[in-house]
Parts: sequence; C-alpha cells; structure tokens
Amino acid sequence: MTTVYEIPPDKMIEIVANDLKNNVKLKMPEWAKFVKTGAHRERMPQNDDWWWIRSASILRKIYINGPVGVQRLRTAYGGKKNRGVKPEKFYRAGGKIIRSILQEFDRIGFTEKVNNGRKITPKGQSYLDKLATEISRKSK
Repeated sequence: MTTVYEIPPDKMIEIVANDLKNNVKLKMPEWAKFVKTGAHRERMPQNDDWWWIRSASILRKIYINGPVGVQRLRTAYGGKKNRGVKPEKFYRAGGKIIRSILQEFDRIGFTEKVNNGRKITPKGQSYLDKLATEISRKSK
C-alpha cells in the first residue's frame, strides 16, 4: 500500500484539496473570503479554492510531522514582509485560519488533540493512504 511519503506533495495536495471540497464537504467560513493569510501578505488569496488547498497541506503536514501545534504551522506558512526601504522581516501566518481548519478536522475525526498539538487519527491516516494509493495507481 502506498503512503503519503511516496507521492509528490503537489499532486497529493491537489487531489486531497479537491476531495475535501467535493466529497468530505469541508466548509469554508464566510469570513475567509475577505482575509489575508498573514501579516506578510499584501492581498487576500486570488485562488477561489485556497481554503481547501491550505487544509490539504495542513493535513499532510500533521501526517508527516507528527504532533504539531498552531504555532509551528504559523511559522511554516509565514513569510517575509516587504517593508519598503527597510530590510525584509519574517512574519508568521495568521493563526485564526489554521485554528479553524484544525477544528474542522477534529469535528470530522481526521485529527485529535494531544498535549503538544494535534496528531492524525487512524481515520485520517486511512483517508490519506487511500488517496495516495489511488494516485499511485493512476500514475502507472
């Protein structure tokens, strides 16, 4: 059986995002249409499916990196802010988006809270492994 480790991340995230949107029915909150993803960004995302792409990416990161918290994910999705003449400075991503996605995954049953963050449940691991197997079969 193929696992997430053996599939290229871009293919995996694309397929999982599409599945989260259409089959799992992961909901995007109304306020998500109007927010930036962090202080380092100048505008809100241009892609209409950005919520599900970020969700798929977070689920993959939890699968690979074990128990992971909001602060580590904020750092992972952060970036450098253009401050004009001053040197660029690193800013972490917004935490509300990440927290909302993690709460949705808890509600669905893909993740669960532990002492130092969130970890993937057997249901979430099975979901990602099934999609990884499907991707590997299609690519052959």
